[in-house]
Amino acid sequence: MAIVAGGVTLAWPSGADSATGFAGPVLVGIACLCWAIDNNLTRKVSASDALFIASAKGLIAGTVNTLLAFSLGATLPKLLTLMSTLGLGLIGYGVSLVCFVLALRGLGTARTGAYFSTAPFMGAAVALFVFSETTSPAFWVAALLMGLGVWLHLTEQHGHDHVHEPMAHDHLHSHDAHHQHTHAFEWRGVGQHSHLHQHPVIRHSHPHYPDIHHRHSH
Repeated sequence: MAIVAGGVTLAWPSGADSATGFAGPVLVGIACLCWAIDNNLTRKVSASDALFIASAKGLIAGTVNTLLAFSLGATLPKLLTLMSTLGLGLIGYGVSLVCFVLALRGLGTARTGAYFSTAPFMGAAVALFVFSETTSPAFWVAALLMGLGVWLHLTEQHGHDHVHEPMAHDHLHSHDAHHQHTHAFEWRGVGQHSHLHQHPVIRHSHPHYPDIHHRHSH
């Protein structure tokens, strides 16, 4: 709720734009809804190869956006500009998306989205302190609210008696409390490895996040 309140504070129209400024926030809200749906769907496949997921999403999204740009009359920039943009996209979007998928795997959708929502403030901090731009009091109120929301996420302790239903999947893992299985191949017993493995029914209690092994109801 604090994070949403921070977003509303940032989007709330003011001054000369107050009479006609609601269309933008509404469209941004719809875009965020689509992003939320996408995140929840991506979470369901987040145990798979994060690099493949990020590459597939980037290829599809990039193709669609490029075709939309061409249909609106855009043209390709000079080669140096194009290569610089692709390099920036690789780091700012590609690597970021791989990390995002890994976070979905380990933290769940809500926490990952909450932490990722602080990214615009990181960019704004660069603009404020590097380029000496100015901002309004609403920005600092929003930053405080969103920071409060992330802090509540980080400090929450969630642990209770829960049941792991039997399941089979393939992902990188070590032999922790949730991975006590035998192997049909030689394994030296240390480090992480990936293979198709079975999870039996387990009932226990410990602090946990809604990761790929803890998606139970309460």
